[in-house]
This record gives sequence, structure tokens and C-alpha cells, in this order.
Amino acid sequence: MSMYKAFASPVRIVSGEGSIQEVPSIVESFEAKRIMVFADPGVVEAGIVQKLEDQLAGAGLEYKIYSELVPEPALEVGNKALQTLRDFNADFVIGIGGGSSLDIAKAVAVLSKNDGNVEDYLNLTGQKELKEKGIPKVLIPTTSGTGAEVTDISVFSLEDTKDAITNVKLLADAAVVDPELTYTLPPHITASTGVDALTHAVESFVSVNATPLTEALAFDAIQRISANIRTAVWNGKDIQARQNMAWGSMVAGLSFYNAGVGGVHALAYPLGGLFKIPHGVSNAALLPYIFDHIWPSSIDKMARMAQALDVNTEHLNKREAAIAAVNELKNIVDEVGIPSTLDQFGIEEKDIETLAQNAIKQTRLLAPSPKPYTLDDIRGRYKAAFHGEFKYI
Repeated sequence: MSMYKAFASPVRIVSGEGSIQEVPSIVESFEAKRIMVFADPGVVEAGIVQKLEDQLAGAGLEYKIYSELVPEPALEVGNKALQTLRDFNADFVIGIGGGSSLDIAKAVAVLSKNDGNVEDYLNLTGQKELKEKGIPKVLIPTTSGTGAEVTDISVFSLEDTKDAITNVKLLADAAVVDPELTYTLPPHITASTGVDALTHAVESFVSVNATPLTEALAFDAIQRISANIRTAVWNGKDIQARQNMAWGSMVAGLSFYNAGVGGVHALAYPLGGLFKIPHGVSNAALLPYIFDHIWPSSIDKMARMAQALDVNTEHLNKREAAIAAVNELKNIVDEVGIPSTLDQFGIEEKDIETLAQNAIKQTRLLAPSPKPYTLDDIRGRYKAAFHGEFKYI
């Protein structure tokens, strides 16, 4: 293992209420003439994209909105978006919406200037390497969850699993994190994206690739998200909770992008691929069961995590504090209303073998785990999550 550590992030991050107003000046700094906006259809319907359009039109910029996007996009969704971008001959991309629309925006902005299609560049099966950086891009999240605005990851659903393009060229030129865009999110999306962000924070915190910088970001994210997620879900008009969730999600994104994630994400990918369960929900359903398995490998960090989760550890030793942290992760998932066993998603016990065979292939996601996984370990975690069984809590 190399001794040096690197940290990467978008060149510019603009955050805070009303920060969407900065978009025209960012676009103009690149002297862009033809802008393509990739937007979630739901975000268009909710009137959120109108806020962006007002800014672009007010600055006299020429743009086209593309909203033929779906959650957990398949390859053909990405390829169609890519073809439209090439045909429009855009010189700038804006992504606005949840993780899927940001992922598409990242991928097509880069691929527009490279040969081939999305599948040619996938991590597990792609045969080509990205040579050109592509056109500049700004990413604007409308959920507090995926952290996609600050990562270089673009995820696609395949028939029974998921794969991703990961390349530093996919990093945004600017990320604009305006919490105001999240104020109208319904409770179930606030919950699933919020637990996704929490998962990024806790997995990167215990990652074998963690650094003092990623740990500090993850600790802050765990504190903010765990203290505000219940309020944000059940009382979405609480502005302070929404602001803390937006910031927590973004710093969790910076942390996991640099430190990596682990078993939760690796086992969640096949759930999304095979059963089309939204990514945040897949993560949430697995989160406590994975940490019930790995906490003995990182007791010191888990004890610190308990403090970030605001667990009272005054009379607990490190082992007890670590287990209390796992229990609190379970409480959060339960209390934001996400089903906590896999059988509630129409999954049957006979599906576990296929899920496990797909999960073991997710080597990029499994590598940072403090406790390595065998195929048996993965089967065991799916079984525990199916039956709702815990070893230690």
C-alpha cells in the first residue's frame, strides 16, 4: 500500500441558500454558448428547474432542457442522452436533480468528446479508456443524499446488477449546493437519500483508505445527518434541518469519494440491479446488518462514531460504545420509515445466491472495508437482512 494520500474534489463548490443565482456567472466564465440541462422529470414538474431557467434566461443564455431520465438508469437511457447532447452540439452541461440525473450529466459531458457509448467505459466490463475531458459541467443536487455533485462516479443499472464509470474527468467544474431546492422533497425521498448520505459518511469513516481529512468530513457529516434526518423527514418545513442535511450530504460525498465506501454499497448494487430497489433504500435496508458484522474490525472508530451519533457513551467501554453505534444506525433506519428486512421488498430466500454472486464482483466497493468479505460472509449478511437477525444488538 502506498504511503501517500491524495484528495480530489470539484474545482469550485458554491453552497448556501440562493446559491443557484451563481450559475450564470459560472457558465459565463467558460464562455459557453450552447447549454444542455439534464433534469429529472420530477424536478421539472415540481417547478424547481424553473428557478434555474429563470437564472439562465435572465442572463440571455441559450439552453435546452433534456428530461428523458429515470431513477437507476439503464445503459440505453445514458446512450440516448449522450446522442442528444452530441446532436445539439452543446459546449456546456448542467445537471440538476437527484443522483441519477447528475450521474448522466457527468457521463455524457465527458463521453461527448470521446468515442463510443456508455458501456465501453464501465468499470467491470468496459474496454475503452477516456482520453478527453469533454465539456465543462455544473452539477446542482435537489436531494440531500447521493453526494453525486462532488464525485466522479456515474452508476448504471444492468440486467441483474449495477456498474459504474469512475474517472477523475467526470468531476464537476463546479458544484452548486442550494438547500432551498430540497425544501419540497417528500418524506420518503428525504428518508432514502438521507440514509444514503449517512451510509457514505459511516462507510468512509471506517474505510481502510480514510485519512485525517476524510475522517473529519465524515465525522461532521455523521453528526449533522444523524441529528437532523428525523426532523427533515417528518417536518420538512424545518429549514435548519434541511440546511444541515444538504451540507452533511455534500461533505459525506467529499469523504466517501476519497476514502471509498464498503460492504453496504457492494451488497446494495445487486439489490438495485435485480429488484430495481432505489439506491438509498437498498443502502438503508442493509446498513445496520453490515455494521453488525464489521464493528469488531474497527472498535476505536466505532466508539468515536457513537459520539458523532450522539449516543450516551459515558458508562460504556469501547466495545459497548461500538455496539451502541450499530444500534443507533438501526434506530435511524427504522424511525425514518424504511423497511428493515429484505423480505418486505418481494425478495425471496432463493434469490440470495444470485445476489451474493453479484455482490462479490463489486471489488471496487468491497476493497475499502475494514473487514474483508468472503462469499460466505456476503451470503450471511443477505440472510441476516432477510430475516432481520442481529448478532450483537
